[in-house]
Amino acid sequence: MARESGRMSADERRESVIRAAVVEFGRSGYVGTSTAAIAKRVGVSQPYLFRLFPDKRAIFLAAARRSIERMRRHLEGAAEGLGPQEAHDAMCKAYFPLISDRDDLLFQMQMFVTVSIREADGDVEFAEEIRAQWAGLLDAIRGRLGDDPVLTRDFASIGMLINVTLTMGFPEGHRVWDELTVFDYLAGSGSQGAGEGAGAA
Repeated sequence: MARESGRMSADERRESVIRAAVVEFGRSGYVGTSTAAIAKRVGVSQPYLFRLFPDKRAIFLAAARRSIERMRRHLEGAAEGLGPQEAHDAMCKAYFPLISDRDDLLFQMQMFVTVSIREADGDVEFAEEIRAQWAGLLDAIRGRLGDDPVLTRDFASIGMLINVTLTMGFPEGHRVWDELTVFDYLAGSGSQGAGEGAGAA
């Protein structure tokens, strides 16, 4: 457990809180997660937690920014210097490590739900910030794909199908994956574009 009086820097302490928040929010959602649960996972008191973040809202937003930025950097790095189709294939393959941690995957799914919940509760700024972050991610992906709307739509739809299917616990090899060739990228073949399968879905 982290020590409140340890030698960690403020940034390192904040990072430990964000990592704990990803786990707690991913498992219990925004409404079901308390700051007490996050503080307990980090190993600090709630008063200390509030020295780093003013409230639960701020913690969630920080975790959302970190998650989306991490995804953007990883995908852009995979596509660096490649043409649109090659970038598409490389990003398809690179997407799997991003969601190999189930806590990260569940948090990503909770982001979508939380935007709707917070906006319904009147927190429009919260919803707009996460939407803006997500739109920026999509813009970055589109840019790496040569502004090709078909490749962009294909990549985004494949990613969402993967998210939903893995969140529900369908393993590789299950028939629900039959219309996609995404697992070819894990094998390194890359010879059959994922768009071919997605178009048949």
